[in-house]
Amino acid sequence: MADVTPDRGAAFKAERADMLAFCGGLEPAEWRMDSRAEGWRIHDVVAHMGTGCRAMFSPAAAKLMRTNDIEAANDLLVDTRRDRSAPEVLAEYRRWSGVAAAIFPVMARPPLGGVQVPLAELGRFPLRVLTGAMVFDHHTHLRHDMAPALGRPAPRTDANRMAVVLEWMMAVLSNQLRASAAASLDRPLAITLTGPGGGTWRVAPGGPVTVGSADGSAAQITGVACEFPEWGTRRASWRDRDVRISGDADYARAFLDTVNVV
Repeated sequence: MADVTPDRGAAFKAERADMLAFCGGLEPAEWRMDSRAEGWRIHDVVAHMGTGCRAMFSPAAAKLMRTNDIEAANDLLVDTRRDRSAPEVLAEYRRWSGVAAAIFPVMARPPLGGVQVPLAELGRFPLRVLTGAMVFDHHTHLRHDMAPALGRPAPRTDANRMAVVLEWMMAVLSNQLRASAAASLDRPLAITLTGPGGGTWRVAPGGPVTVGSADGSAAQITGVACEFPEWGTRRASWRDRDVRISGDADYARAFLDTVNVV
């Protein structure tokens, strides 16, 4: 997959540090500004990440695991914090993300890390991979929802963090494709993402997405690793980013038009 072995705990600590640094420099008016996450202010995005970290260690975890609409569940958690002040929201985030940072390395160790855990309609994941969901959440909200909405520069990332983000996104994509059982996905295709943390993944008929090679693929999609979290979540169109196609272009385009990693 990537040119590094993902260290998910280190990735989360790095994202947490970037988030705290970014939020620590916000003006009061900026907390009230709209983010690029529909319906959420900057305040609400930070509340979402704080409640997400806290939920892992509370009864809310069971609700998130069983819900059939994780976005609606997240909205409900955010709604309970809308009247809180920015310092209160940031304090909750700082506290519970700190707990998560301490626990994540333990969750990644065998045998615990191999335990399969459900997460709403997204499917089941090994616990060690599930920790990557929070890395992805931080990475994507900060760089694509918060920073551009405020006209502030987004923090830089690194190969380890990108490897963790892509690992999570491909695991979700694999579950989504298998659940949809799209008859049109009848030949293998490959996705190669270049740059730090990138690699090549093979999408097999029926939907499984695994680390592999492009050999024998009906089509190959090549993009940039750091752009995939944006277009892979439909925050931007893949057509407006550096995405190239070789092989059966119609087949690849039809596939790309279905990609929407939650």
